[in-house]
Amino acid sequence: MGTRKILVFQHVAWEILGTLDPMFRDSGFRIRYVNFDRKPEARPTLSRYRGLIVLGGPMNVDQSDRYPHLLTELRVIEQALEREIPVLGICLGAQLLAKVLGGEVGRSARPEIGWVAVERTEASRNDPVLWNFAEREMIFQWHGDTFEVPRSGVHLARSSDCPGQAFRYGDKVYGFQFHLEVDEALIERWLTLPEHRVLLERHGFCVDEIRRATAVHVARGTELARRTFGAFVSLFGPRRVTTLPSR
Repeated sequence: MGTRKILVFQHVAWEILGTLDPMFRDSGFRIRYVNFDRKPEARPTLSRYRGLIVLGGPMNVDQSDRYPHLLTELRVIEQALEREIPVLGICLGAQLLAKVLGGEVGRSARPEIGWVAVERTEASRNDPVLWNFAEREMIFQWHGDTFEVPRSGVHLARSSDCPGQAFRYGDKVYGFQFHLEVDEALIERWLTLPEHRVLLERHGFCVDEIRRATAVHVARGTELARRTFGAFVSLFGPRRVTTLPSR
């Protein structure tokens, strides 16, 4: 079957695979980032790739006039669904995925930034990826937009201000509004970005409160990420092992 490769769509330098990166590499995958911030004209294809990850970003899904690459991403997501390969959309990525599937995407009731209580739905109990969630988990968030769970999707998680927190389409396609991939270092990086500090002040979020909450919740977040992403990686099938010929 050749080398297992994953295609990753990136929109800004600080939105990365995070804790998901080593899990793919340890499972024998090669990762190719397409950074649309650096190369907005990129036209990636899915040939030779076993799955697609679409990361977050500050833009909205309807800003294709300003960010034409969003149209490219929508087309590639459509192709990934047609090929029935695993897909994971995180934050903006989940919104793009929802849009492709016919769900509405728009402003959230209020921005969710920091650690937010996320509740599982009944459907998540038997989900192969989110089954390990407790009834209520504190998960890191950073978004002002959100998605409506597509009619063809299975609703997996919600929060009080954002019903669309997670969904599954088919057997191998997931959209997560939350940022399960972050660790303490990545959260600190986000908190110290000048453009983020302006956003936090505008909406009345306290950086020190988020840091204190991080100290309380990050260990559980890391463990939940390990279990959840481990289950997602398993959707690709077992790692291919090369057997050397006997002498």
